[in-house]
Amino acid sequence: QVLLVESGGGSVQAGGSLRLSCAASGGTYWINWINCMTWFRQAPGEEREGVAAITTDNRSTYYADSVKGRFTVSQDNAKNTLDLQMNSLKPEDTAMYYCAADWRSCGVNWSNVRKYTTWGQGTQVTVSS
Repeated sequence: QVLLVESGGGSVQAGGSLRLSCAASGGTYWINWINCMTWFRQAPGEEREGVAAITTDNRSTYYADSVKGRFTVSQDNAKNTLDLQMNSLKPEDTAMYYCAADWRSCGVNWSNVRKYTTWGQGTQVTVSS
């Protein structure tokens, strides 16, 4: 079974940057089971929304329109981590950020919450104006 642990959240002023990391563990078999890893976020009173995703075998990436050009998703196979570099942060980026994994490719449904079977506990990102 895969365990996902997020880190790197914090508080930053608008225009600043943060880098989130999601570490996957659980043994080689389960790590290799993952084919899509995705960052979601959820603000208080809002639905959970997809932010960015990567298909692990071909490294295809997907982004929400609201973060294109500001966020970059990447994977480090040696460390079994999924990273999210967030630049030019805005107050509306404030949310709890979650990492999720699925055995299927990301594809057009990458931002569908119901697609994912494994989730981390989340890391808080707060952007002040």
